[in-house]
Amino acid sequence: MLNRLRKFSKARDGLAAVEFALIAPVLGTMLLGTIELCNALECHQKVTMVASTASDLVAQASTVSTSDMNDIFSAAAAVVYPFQQNNIAIVISSVLSDGTGNGTVAWSVANANGKALDKAAPIILSQPIMSTCDVNGGNCTPCTKGTCSVILTQVSYNYTSPIGKYFVGSVPMSDYFYERPRKVATIPAPS
Repeated sequence: MLNRLRKFSKARDGLAAVEFALIAPVLGTMLLGTIELCNALECHQKVTMVASTASDLVAQASTVSTSDMNDIFSAAAAVVYPFQQNNIAIVISSVLSDGTGNGTVAWSVANANGKALDKAAPIILSQPIMSTCDVNGGNCTPCTKGTCSVILTQVSYNYTSPIGKYFVGSVPMSDYFYERPRKVATIPAPS
């Protein structure tokens, strides 16, 4: 019996299999976690692209109609593919200068999941987009009241991962984007 115990203690034949059995769940969890993190980062990047795409499409126009806005919402929502398109909220607003470097909402339109901003609501801008700056960018002068505008697009999305929905549920993501109109100083409200 003692000989068998000595042989068993010296045997190394199944050691690799035992070590792999101990480390496999950790490696599997790390792999799935990496995949989930990459999916979430890709979704957030697409939310940012939706905001910039919608702002850019509106800013290229001189006027927009209600059907144009519906087309823009559809095109912007298509950007989030392959993620679900039915839980994205998009709000597109025109913000007029208030003379202090900030602005007020001139008009706001939202898709089915969004809520439009109140007209004349104050908007605090974190950058001098409602200002004219010298070449060096050092001296910026705010536009006078009502003379310049920006298109503000706000996007919010509830990301639900295929695996993580059982553990953390949905993760809210949001972004916004400003764009100056290219052809006119201000774009009139959709009609």
